[in-house]
Order: sequence, then structure tokens, then C-alpha cells
Amino acid sequence: MAEKTKIITSIGGQALVEGIMMRGPKVTAVGVRKPDGSIDVSEQPTQNLKDRYPILGWPIIRGTAAMIDSLRIGFKALNESAEKSVEGLEEEEPSRFEKWLDRVFGEKIMNVIMGIAMVLGLAVAVVLFFMLPTWLVNLIKMGGGEGLEPWRSLIEGVMRIAIFIGYVALCGLQPDLRRTFQYHGAEHKTIFCYENGEELTVENVRRHIRFHPRCGTSFMVIMLGLGIVVGFFIPFTNPLLRTFVKLLCIPLVMGLGYELIRLCGRRDNRLTRIIAAPGLWVQRITTKEPDDSMIEVAIAAMEKVIPENGEDQVKV
Repeated sequence: MAEKTKIITSIGGQALVEGIMMRGPKVTAVGVRKPDGSIDVSEQPTQNLKDRYPILGWPIIRGTAAMIDSLRIGFKALNESAEKSVEGLEEEEPSRFEKWLDRVFGEKIMNVIMGIAMVLGLAVAVVLFFMLPTWLVNLIKMGGGEGLEPWRSLIEGVMRIAIFIGYVALCGLQPDLRRTFQYHGAEHKTIFCYENGEELTVENVRRHIRFHPRCGTSFMVIMLGLGIVVGFFIPFTNPLLRTFVKLLCIPLVMGLGYELIRLCGRRDNRLTRIIAAPGLWVQRITTKEPDDSMIEVAIAAMEKVIPENGEDQVKV
């Protein structure tokens, strides 16, 4: 038996609607389980901003560029999976509003709906994660909690983390989103199987853990933690002004968070385990154990993005 070699890959993924996107250095693949039980896998060249603009590959700056790439490519993949996951199903008679949307926007209707949902989601996130904690601390101060001011950033940060955990926990209660969390688990387990030099089979993938240090969940948790540190240097207490300054600091927080998540993905020591631990804990909510059919989709997508020359393997 050939000796297995442990590697670290740059390949990452994203859970979709009844599917998984795997993103390699040259190819991005979207695997979707269709209603008839078949697996549809589409491929396209991986196009990163840093490939067109080398400056976006510099440390700190590359964090924002990577996030833009993830949102851009992930949005397109999510749209594709949503369409393919219902392909062939009998459609209900559209409502008058749906007919109007179809007349106005035509084939672009799904992009329009997803775009509106993204804008509304960002607006809600700004209110919940930035304005609400500041407003609540101000409210507590008005009630006699003047001594809290030196700890404002810490209290706001704890509130943001609680809101984030509560939100994803509530999402996990929805059957459809729970299935997405299961596909998330299948993505992680498949990447772990590949990184351990094992053949990509359902049996091999199944026995790996579902918590990965390079997960987007871990990135979010690290950003929330860094936000607490940055908040100590923001003197404003007005919710609107404090929120505005925090939004301006997002690229910095994102860049630092990206560097830390890269470090945790490449090194395994006491420091990186401490940094990664909170994110791995929260992954117990955002990833669930997949069934074999989900693992099959993850494998199908993964096999399309592995380069023959080992270009995805990270040197440490």
C-alpha cells in the first residue's frame, strides 16, 4: 500500500441549494443534485481579481479582494444551483405579481431577486451588527451604566457575536437551510479527505470531521473578534457616526482576518489552534453531518477542480 501524504490545498468551497461549489486554482465547479437524482456538474475557469490586478494579491489588501471574489462567484453559483435544483419540476401557475416581474425583467428575474435579497440582507446586517449594539449600550448608559463606557467595544462585540450565533442557529432550524448546512459538512469532509491523500470515495470522506480551519464561518468569527479590538480605538458613541466609522474599518478588519485564517489553514500549533478554536466551535452550528448522496455531490465537484500539476498544494 502506498504511503499517504498529508497536504494542504488552496481549494475551497461553498454550500449551495442542493449542491456544492468547489473552487480550485484554475477551475471552479458547481455540483447540484437535480430532482431526478442525477448530479449536474458545470465548470468554468477560476477568475480572481488578483490575477488581473497583482496589487490585490498583496498581504492585507488581498483579504478584501478575496471576499469580493467569494461574493461574486458564490452569488453566481447560488443562482445556478437554485435553478438546477428545481429543473423539471412541475411549476405552479404564477401570480399576477410574478407575471409582472417576468414582463419587466424577463430572463434576468432571478438575478434581480437575488440582487434585491442581497441588498436587503446587507442593510439588515448593518442594523443588527453595527447600529443595534451601539444603541443598546447607549440605552444602558442612560439607565445609569456610565461605568460601562471603557468596556463599550467589548460589550458591543459580545452582543454582535451573540446575534451572529443566534441567527445561524435559527437558520439551522429551517429544513432547507439545514440541508445546506449538511452540504457544508460534505464540502469540508471532502477537502479533508483529499488533504489526507486518500482516494475520494464516499467511505473515505464519511469518516473525516466536518470542522475546517479555513471555513467562512471561522473567518466571520475572527472578524467579529478583531472588530472588538478596532472598536476600542473608535471614540464616537453616536450610533450612526460609530457605525459609519466601523464600516470604513471593514477593509482593514477583513484584511487582518484573512491573514489569520490563512495562517490557521497552513500551520498547526498552539497559537493557531487558539485562534481557530472559536470558529471551529461555531461550525458545530453551520455544518451538519451529510448523507452519502451529499458526499457524492461534493466528490463530483471536487474531482473537477484538482489540478494535475499539484498547483493547489500550499507550501508551508
